[in-house]
Formats: sequence, C-alpha cells, structure tokens
Amino acid sequence: MKIKVNKRMEFYVILIMGLLVLFCVNMSYAAEGKKSRKIIYYRNPMNPSITSDFPAKDNMGMDYIPVYEEDKTPESSAGTQHQGAVHLTQRDVSLAGIVSQPVSAMQLFKDIRTVGRVAYDPELYKTEEEFIQALKAKKSLERSQIDEVRERADALVEAADLKLRLLGLSQEQIDDLKLKGKPDRSLIISDKDTPYVWVYADIYEYELSWIRVGQPVKINIVSFPDEEFKGSIVAVDSNLDPVTRSVRIRARIENLQLKLKPQMYADIYIEAYLVNEKGEHGISLAIPEDALLDTGMRKLVYLDLGNGSYLGKEVQVGPMACAYANGQKMNFYPVFSGVNKGDRVVIKANFLIDSQSQISDVASSAYSGAIGSSGK
Repeated sequence: MKIKVNKRMEFYVILIMGLLVLFCVNMSYAAEGKKSRKIIYYRNPMNPSITSDFPAKDNMGMDYIPVYEEDKTPESSAGTQHQGAVHLTQRDVSLAGIVSQPVSAMQLFKDIRTVGRVAYDPELYKTEEEFIQALKAKKSLERSQIDEVRERADALVEAADLKLRLLGLSQEQIDDLKLKGKPDRSLIISDKDTPYVWVYADIYEYELSWIRVGQPVKINIVSFPDEEFKGSIVAVDSNLDPVTRSVRIRARIENLQLKLKPQMYADIYIEAYLVNEKGEHGISLAIPEDALLDTGMRKLVYLDLGNGSYLGKEVQVGPMACAYANGQKMNFYPVFSGVNKGDRVVIKANFLIDSQSQISDVASSAYSGAIGSSGK
C-alpha cells in the first residue's frame, strides 16, 4: 500500500514539473515576441487621430493602444496615396477576407415571372366591332355634300380608335384590324378558325424597363403541366393600375391543338434581355450584386487599388439583372458610370471597408481593432 502511494506522488510531481517547464517556455517566447515588435506610437482608443509617443490614458481612463511598426499602412503600388482611399495592412486584408474581381462587359437578362389568364374579353370584341362599323360608315359618307355628316363620321372613328387604345391595343393592332375588317374571334371563343389565344398578364412597375413588344413569352397551365406554350408580347397598356402598381401586357400564344380555353389561368415566363438604344440585344458593363453598397442616397463600390488600398466610387446602375459567369447564373447590375472595364471591385467584406472609411478618423478601435486604420 505504501509503494502505491509513492508511485502516485511521483506521477504528480513529474506532471507539475512538466507544466512548469511548458509555462516557462511560453513566457520566454512571448517575451521574445514583444521585444521583436517595435512600437512606433500610441493612439487614443476613441479617436485615432490623437496619438502619443508614450503610454497614456484618455479622459475616460482607457489605455492608449500601441501601434506597431509592422501594422503601418503600406504605400500604393504607384508610390502615391489616392485621396479618400482606405489603407489596410496585409494582415487586415487577410483577416477580413477581402475579395475583388474585375469589371467586365456582359450580356444581361432578367427572368420575369408572373401570372395571367387566357383572355375572354367581350368588351374589347364589341369595341372592335364598333370600330369596324365606324370605318364603314365613314367610307360610305365620304361623298356626302354635308360637312357636318362627314365630321360626325370622322368623330365616331376617332372615338372608337381611342377606346381601343384605352383597352390595350397597340397602333399596329389597330392598323391590322382595319385591314382584316372584322373583330378578333379569339377574344371570346377558342375554335379552329382562331389558332391562337390572347393572354393577359400584369407586370410590376419596377420591371417595366425590361418589357418590350415582340419579346418571346412562355406559359404553363395547370391542365397540361408538362407542356409549354409559346408566343410573344404584342401590346403593353398605356395606363398603370394605381392599386397594384402594375401594367397589363397582351401576349399572343399559339393554340393549334385548342388546348387553351378562355379564362384559364397561366404561369408566365419572360426572359427579357437588356437592349441598347437601337433596340438590339446589347452588352453592358456590369458589377456583381455583392459589389454594390446602396446607402439609400447613393450607390457605392470600392475599387481595389492594390497593396491594401481601397477607393470608394459612386456609381450609377440600372435594375438588377442576371448573367452567366463561370457557367453559373449570377446577379449583376448594369453600370453606366463610375467605373471602367478592368477596374477591380470588392465583392466580399466591402461593408467592412466602408465601415473603416467612416470610423478611421472617429472611433476605429471601438470595433476591437477588427480592421486597423493608418493612424497617421
């Protein structure tokens, strides 16, 4: 029994001695680390613009923070500092996980999804009939000797024309109606004489800039979930609904097999491409969604100038769109001013850079030194 106690005591003695050795070694390394790091000055914890060559306390009793030589902000690659730029050490950049990528030209598009219904529109059918009859009356009265009669006929045509516009018809559709000389049966019935149907759908106000006559449309209906019906946008209403903040579009959809019936509901998909001033599919400079900081008053990106320097630039952008990058569908903003092709924009941790730009002269260390400032 006595031997067992001695062995146990011996084990504890060895364990304690080992821990003491490890503690002494760590203290030695720590002391060497402190000696190797050179303090260049001390800064106020709440106002980094206030510095001291000696340890001090602020008026709240908080210790000034030492700034070491290796934390000093490097110069830019050009050897000059950009006015208004944020300067970070390589350690800060690594800790924050800052990532940037170049601005490039991309083919942008937007997936617009909405719901609609196959039109049953007897009011529009009736108005088209009134327009046709007004045209016939005008033609029969062209040789009338009474000016008032001819003027009255012209007024009837103009009134019917205006009503058609208010109901959503485009000028092209009205001209086509004149040539056909009869109202469109597909507005009230689906049969072999009308191998197409009209589909009405609502587009929200913020998506209107993407909608144009002639764009392809695809629809799906519950009755035939595995089938896709195709067509194109023919007209966009001239008035916006003040309640839903949307505008109605009219799409002509093929219906050769007569599967689409009036009043059917439809899921509508529009792949709308950004177009240039000539109405052609264009390529625009674009920045990733994550690169943009929207303050509500202005929109900013941060340019990566190299060597830990980042410059905030105000940009003008269009509505968010999609593009394919590295084989993946991603969100981008078309950018109209503020950056150039090839500029590198920060896409990760840019909000930290923005915070640093705002607090670097106010209260950098209030954020526990997550990102240091240049100090001087």
